[in-house]
Parts: sequence; C-alpha cells; structure tokens
Amino acid sequence: MTNLPTALITGASSGIGATYAERFARRGHNLVMVARDKARMDLLASRLREETMVTIDVIQADLTQQEDLAEIESRLREDTSIGILINNAGMGQSGSFIQQNAQSIDRLVMLNTTAPTRLAAAVAARFVQEGKGSIVNIGSVVGFAPELGMTIYGATKAFVLFLSQGLNLELGPKGIYVQAVLPAATRTEIWSRAGMDINTLPEVMDVNELVDAALIGFDRKELVTIPPLHVAERWDELEQARQGLMSEIRQAHAAERYQPQAPAQQ
Repeated sequence: MTNLPTALITGASSGIGATYAERFARRGHNLVMVARDKARMDLLASRLREETMVTIDVIQADLTQQEDLAEIESRLREDTSIGILINNAGMGQSGSFIQQNAQSIDRLVMLNTTAPTRLAAAVAARFVQEGKGSIVNIGSVVGFAPELGMTIYGATKAFVLFLSQGLNLELGPKGIYVQAVLPAATRTEIWSRAGMDINTLPEVMDVNELVDAALIGFDRKELVTIPPLHVAERWDELEQARQGLMSEIRQAHAAERYQPQAPAQQ
C-alpha cells in the first residue's frame, strides 16, 4: 500500500514515457500505463512490479482514436487515486509541410494537441475539487524554433507550452501544479518512427538523463523545465521580453507606423 498519488503516464511503452514509469515506480507510486504497444508495457510492468512492489495497470489505447481517448478520460475522472498525469504520448513529423496529407496532419495534431488537452480537461475538475494534483505536459524546444523546419510538429509543441502556461494561471491558485517539460533531441524511438536517423544529429541527450532532469524540475515545482538549457537566465530574458512586448500593445488604435500618411505638401 502507498499513500502517494498514482501516476497515469501516456506513451508509456518506450522512451520518455517508459522512463517516467520506472522513475515513479521506484519512488513508490502506483502506475497506470497507457500506450498502443501492450506487449512492451506488460514486460516493463512485470519487471517493475517485481522490483518495486507497486500496483501497475496497463491499458492499451491509441489516443488518436475517439473511443480509446474517451476510455482514458473516464479513468482520469473516476479514479480518485490518480494524482499525477504525465501527458507524454506524441509523434514526430515525417517529411516537410508540403509532403503531408490530411490523414497525417490530423493524426499528428490529434495526438500532440487534442489528446493532452482533453486528458488534462478530464482530470482538472477533480483535481480542483480535491485541491491538489499535478499535470506534466511534454513539449519540445522545437516549439519556439521554426528555423528547424518541423513546422506542424513545432506548432503542436508551441501549443503544449501555451496550454501549460495557461493552465498554470487558471489552476495554480487552486492548488494544481502544471509543468511543461521541453526536451531537445533525445534518444527515443520518435525519430525512427518519423523516418529520421538520430545518429545524424550532432548532440542527443540520453532519455534517462532527460527524465531525471525533468523530475528535478518537478520536485522544485518549476513551471517550465528545459533540461538542455545551460543558461537559465535566457528563459527569464525571453519571458521578460514577451511581457515587455505585451505592455506595448495598446489596442484602441493601430500603431503610428500603420496609420495612413497625409500626402506630402507641394
């Protein structure tokens, strides 16, 4: 038995999700593991049960499918033992923007944005009622780097950051902790699934190091954790610049540079 909150982790069959599962199990948390690959989750869950003695439920679900997503939403609403949601499931972009089709766009947007939003929404009301709970959303530094060329993927990760910041403003005063974790290139299977060779990248972080760093941020109650950012002040400067920009937006009139200019006097 444990008095610690159960952690529900999506994308828990491999990579970041599986590593989160292992770390939380070793901390003594019971788990609900969610992913498409049930066989891999069963193997990991069996080992973790034996090594840590925690209770682990495994749910096979494809969060791009409405029926499967609704099942996880119901679990989050009804299972009062769940106090931590790790919104990790996601997919990368294969090919350039003009190489996408309607199906690939819908699937990527559904998994990377709609699913984490709906899962957060499913659990938020209960967390607020209880006055406690944690939501961790896995984003990416690509979300503020359009230069990298992964346009749709980057847009979904920008959404995840904004969602996390907005949820923090709404839910933080009610006792809910919301963390955005923004990895850079991390050694997981998301690259091969997108048809990319990770070995061509100059710098790649080990997934264990990434999750351990993210958990230090979690324990510190950081709102945005960027494990590969070595100069923390850079994020503070970006936030200050953003807030400065907002202070200069006065919407009663267009800025002077956009005002019609009087004809020059002859």
